[in-house]
Amino acid sequence: MNHVIISAVPPHAAAPPRTAATLRTVLSVTLLAALTTVLALTVRSDIFHSDPAKLTAWYAAAWALFAAAAWAVRKVPARRAALLVLAGGVAVAATGLLAPPRTSTDAYRYAWDGRVQAAGISPYDHAPTDPALARLRDGWLFPAGDACSGPDRARIPASQGEVRCTRLNRPTAHTIYPPVAEGYFLLVHEVSPADARLKPLQAGGALLSAGTTAALLIILRRRGRSPQLAAYWAWCPAVPLEAVNNAHADVLGAFLAVAGLGVAGLAARATPRYRAKAIGGALLGAATAVKLLPVVVLPGALSGVLGRGPASARERLRTAAAVLLPAAAVLALGYLPYVLASSSSVLGYLPGYAQEEGYEDPSVKNRFALLRLILPDSWAQAAAAAVLLIVVLGVLRRGDPERPWQGALVVTGAAFLLLTPGYSWYALLVVALVALDGRWEWLGIALAGAAKYVAGRAVPDSDTVGTWAYAVAAAAVLAGWALRSRGRRD
Repeated sequence: MNHVIISAVPPHAAAPPRTAATLRTVLSVTLLAALTTVLALTVRSDIFHSDPAKLTAWYAAAWALFAAAAWAVRKVPARRAALLVLAGGVAVAATGLLAPPRTSTDAYRYAWDGRVQAAGISPYDHAPTDPALARLRDGWLFPAGDACSGPDRARIPASQGEVRCTRLNRPTAHTIYPPVAEGYFLLVHEVSPADARLKPLQAGGALLSAGTTAALLIILRRRGRSPQLAAYWAWCPAVPLEAVNNAHADVLGAFLAVAGLGVAGLAARATPRYRAKAIGGALLGAATAVKLLPVVVLPGALSGVLGRGPASARERLRTAAAVLLPAAAVLALGYLPYVLASSSSVLGYLPGYAQEEGYEDPSVKNRFALLRLILPDSWAQAAAAAVLLIVVLGVLRRGDPERPWQGALVVTGAAFLLLTPGYSWYALLVVALVALDGRWEWLGIALAGAAKYVAGRAVPDSDTVGTWAYAVAAAAVLAGWALRSRGRRD
C-alpha cells in the first residue's frame, strides 16, 4: 500500500504566531506609510481658502487611514509596537514641517510676542498696531503693497496712498496668551536664527509631539498597559496638522497635562505620596498657564477625593491641597514677572475673546450647539454649567485616583460637547487624554472640531455642520459607554 503524506497546512488552520505577528506588523507599516503620504499631500495643498471641500476630503482620508492603522497595530507584539508607535509618530509629525501654516495664523502672533519680549517689552502692554512697537515691524510680519493681497492679511493704518497690512490676526488687540506660553514664545525666539520665521515654532511643535508620545509610552509601561494606546496620539492627524504645521501652543499644554496626570496617577503607589501629588499638581498648573483650557483636567487629578473610602476627612483635604496649591502657585508665579513688568492687564484680550466667541452670550449660534437642540437659547449657558458641575462631582466622588486620566477625559470631553468649540486645535488635549485612557470613542470630539473648522467652510451654513458633527461625536461616546457597561456586566 502506498502511503501519501500530506504536509500542507489546511486552509482553515491558523498561521504560526511569528508569521501572524509579521503580517500584522507589515499591515500596520503599510497603513502608516499611506497615512504619512496623505498627510504630506494635505499639508502641501494650500487650498484652505480656495477649495475647502477638497481639503475636507484630504482630512477624511487621513482620519480613515489613522483609524485603520490604530486598529491594525493592536495585534502587533508590545515591544515591536512601542518602537513602531514612536518611529511612526516621528514620521507623521514630520509631515507638518513640509509647508508654512495652512489653516491658522496664530503662530505669527507667537513669533511677534517672542520678538516683543526679546526687546524688553511686556507682550501685554501694546497691541501690534501700537506706534510704540513700530520699530519691531518688518516686511515679513507686516507686509506692504502687493504683498497685502493674500487671504490672511489684516489691513492696518498707514500714510495716505500706502497699503499696509499684517499677518497677525486681531492686530488691534493685546495678546491673550498666558505666561508659560509667552515664555515658550520667548525661548523659541532666542534660540532661532534671525531669518528662520515660523520653522522653529513648527519644529518645537514636532519635538513636543514626540515628547508627548514618549511620555505616554513611559506611563503606559509603568502601568502595565498596551503601548499601542499611544498611537491614538502619535498617529492622530490632529497632531501634525495642528501641533506641528500650525504650531499651536496647545501641544505644550497637552504635554504638561500628560506628564502631570502621569505623576498624579503614580502618586498612589509612590513614597512619599503627597510629594508626587504636588509634582503632578505643579505640572498641571503649568499646563493651565499655557492655555487656560487644561484647567479642566484638574478634577481628574482629584479623582475619588470625595468618595466613600477608608481615608479620613483630613487625609482627603491634604490630598486636594497637595494638588491644588502647587497648581495655583505655579500659575501665580508664572504671571508674577509679567504683572511686575506690565502697565496693562495681563489678561490681555481674554475677556474680549470670551465675548467674541459667544461664551458669555448663549444666543450666539455656534456655542452650546447640542444643548440648544433641546433647550431654549437662554437656558443653554446655565444648563452647560450645571451638567459640567454634575460631571465634576461624579469624578470627585467615584473617580479612580490611580487612573486620574479617566476622570480628566470625562470632564474635558464633557466640556467640549457642552461648549462645542469651533477651533480644531483645542482638541489636542482630548487626543492626549484618549491615548492615556484608551477609550477611543472620545476621538470623535477631535474629528468634530476639524469638521466644523474645515468642512464648515465648504457649505453655506458652517454652524449646522458643527452641530451635527458634535452630535455624532456625542452619540459615539454614549455608544462606547453602553458597550463597555454591557461588557462589564457579561
